[in-house]
Amino acid sequence: MGTDLKPPLASIPPSVVSLEDYEGLARERMSPAAWAWLQGGAADELSLRDNREAFDRLRLQPRVLAGMAGGNTRLELLGEVHEHPIFLAPVAFQGLAHPDGEIASVQAAGAMQATMIVSTQSGIPLETLAQAAQGPLWFQLYVQPDRDFTVALVRRAEAAGYRALVVTVDAPVSGARNREQRAGFTLPPGISAANLQGMRGLPPQTARAGESPLLASALVAAAPTWKDIAWLRSLTRLPILVKGVLNPQDALRAADEGMAGVIVSNHGGRVLDTVPASIDALPAVAAAVGDRVPVLVDGGIRRGTDVVKAIALGASAVLIGRPFMHGLAAAGALGVVHVLHMLRTELEMAMVLCGRKTLAELDPSVVSLQWRPAARSH
Repeated sequence: MGTDLKPPLASIPPSVVSLEDYEGLARERMSPAAWAWLQGGAADELSLRDNREAFDRLRLQPRVLAGMAGGNTRLELLGEVHEHPIFLAPVAFQGLAHPDGEIASVQAAGAMQATMIVSTQSGIPLETLAQAAQGPLWFQLYVQPDRDFTVALVRRAEAAGYRALVVTVDAPVSGARNREQRAGFTLPPGISAANLQGMRGLPPQTARAGESPLLASALVAAAPTWKDIAWLRSLTRLPILVKGVLNPQDALRAADEGMAGVIVSNHGGRVLDTVPASIDALPAVAAAVGDRVPVLVDGGIRRGTDVVKAIALGASAVLIGRPFMHGLAAAGALGVVHVLHMLRTELEMAMVLCGRKTLAELDPSVVSLQWRPAARSH
């Protein structure tokens, strides 16, 4: 990771009081190329920025003098009780942030009673992470062009005790990661997709001038469809959630196909630029599926107030990605624990100040659009 980088912190400075404070600490401990990989989005990064700014456009409506005795942040999801609605999103190659990589994140999730979603592209085998876990793990699955290998991944996740599969469906091809390209990002020696060892790859293909660069490729031809989702459903008894849904019609189709939930996400702004912010897409998706399946959301969450807004607009739970990676880069498992603790503390503060003692009481009336003063006449 470079010799000129600062080592991970052994303790958390008292000046670190918000998730944002970890960003600078993380940057000092990651190579410029790895930082571009983590922070960057697709193309002009408009959706990446809007994920954050969309939360800022929403305002909370507080209520006073509400009785808060017996309040809690518990929720039931897929037949299991979770102590709070803050999950760790699937993030690949966490060894780019800290030598302990996914092991540190799993340990932190267990300590904080947070569900972690392990990436297909984890740098550590899914079985090793399951052995280190002290809480529920879900497995994020990319349907591989090698369908037999995909079956093997599902069987491995089942055998290791993962509680659910999260199928990422919004990235059949990569986005135009210009920030990564400019930084010359490549995986350094010692970091690879541990779960994909031995998989047959597609033959390399380079389009000559004048040829279709993508649409005629083997990668696009092998991209998963709704038929593959039905096939996956027939393979396993594990609940399956589809991640990367922005369109209400896709959410309805997922429910029709027997999915156990949908995750509203634009992949952290990393795939298709200029799509809606996740929080802006959430209400229509939640309204479309109603009570048929739970809806989760990720993208841009940095404060407990953001969690309140997401729950109020129809999410059962939220996923955080870059924020916990910042904590990981800064201080390993300790940093991830602190990130989760701060976010849950802010969530509970906001619930108290909005007069809502349970997540079920966070309904749409908690949120309003930003108030803007009328323009002055000249």
